[in-house]
Amino acid sequence: MEVTNRYITTKTHIDGAPKESLFELKTEALALSVEPGSNVVIVKNLYVSIDPYQINRMKSQSSSQKSISHAVGIAPGEVIDTYGVAKVVASGNPNFEKDDLVIGFITWGEYSVLKEGTILNKLDTVGFPLTYHVGILGLSGLAAYAGFFEVCKPKKGEKVFVSAASGSVGNMVGQYAKQLGCYVVGCAGTKQKVELLKEKLGFDDAFNYKEETDLQSALKRYFPDGIDIYFDNVGGEMLEAAVDNMNTFGRIAVCGVIAEYTDAGKRAAPDMLNVVYKRIKIQGYLVVDYLNVYEDFISTTSDHLRTGNMQALEDITSGVENIPSAFIGLFRGDNIGKKVVKLADE
Repeated sequence: MEVTNRYITTKTHIDGAPKESLFELKTEALALSVEPGSNVVIVKNLYVSIDPYQINRMKSQSSSQKSISHAVGIAPGEVIDTYGVAKVVASGNPNFEKDDLVIGFITWGEYSVLKEGTILNKLDTVGFPLTYHVGILGLSGLAAYAGFFEVCKPKKGEKVFVSAASGSVGNMVGQYAKQLGCYVVGCAGTKQKVELLKEKLGFDDAFNYKEETDLQSALKRYFPDGIDIYFDNVGGEMLEAAVDNMNTFGRIAVCGVIAEYTDAGKRAAPDMLNVVYKRIKIQGYLVVDYLNVYEDFISTTSDHLRTGNMQALEDITSGVENIPSAFIGLFRGDNIGKKVVKLADE
């Protein structure tokens, strides 16, 4: 059987803000058959994760491209891989059979041809929607869990600030912090998001950073006794302001720097005297550093979801042709929660 596979590529390297004109929807004829023993698996993609870090892979050059295999550069015209959920349609790999649900690195397309060595596992839904496994129970969730518990080492009663708090990682960090008994404040870019953080997710407070002319003063207002933990998703001026308001022995987990991804002029320059004299720990990390806590993460988060103590925030768009606009929207702050694109019915 042969199908038409539609997939997204970039037309050129993207060194500034992404635009729809820089992406292309391509089509190819794809035979849904594999050679026995080839270890090739063909899957029909169901849901794909849309993540801002991918912009660094699309640049003509970025230091991140040399860090790990999942961050290597993507050449124009090349298939773009991403984390997602799919269904097996043909398999030359004895570990997978037709109709198996799988999770791992698939593509920005309707079908993926996955060769030996691709990270792919059978998916046990454990009673949750498939989209949860792309977001709250996927790599975004693990990034939140590991960054907060393993990097920040929080204690009950500590004061926690989360930037991009309505995003895929930030909203979960805030919820984990509340479950632990911390005081939590988040920032976001719209009134709607601020209200959601307080009313739906239980943050102690939240503010719209776009309405603040002085971020350092704003944080002083929300944290009169200082910040113990800052979970950073944006970098830039927010990181500088947070450092100025950190308590002695404060911890900063740097999960992302989205403000700097498309504008190198916004690179953070924190006051290093504060870092030294307050003995502030600033640590960048990648989710692959903490695969050892994956089982604890799944167990803890599943329990919180089942008891209603945590909420899944999802922002789902349909159609492969809408992947570029979904991706671009991340850099405008369009999404609320985890951005996912649905590519086919389950």
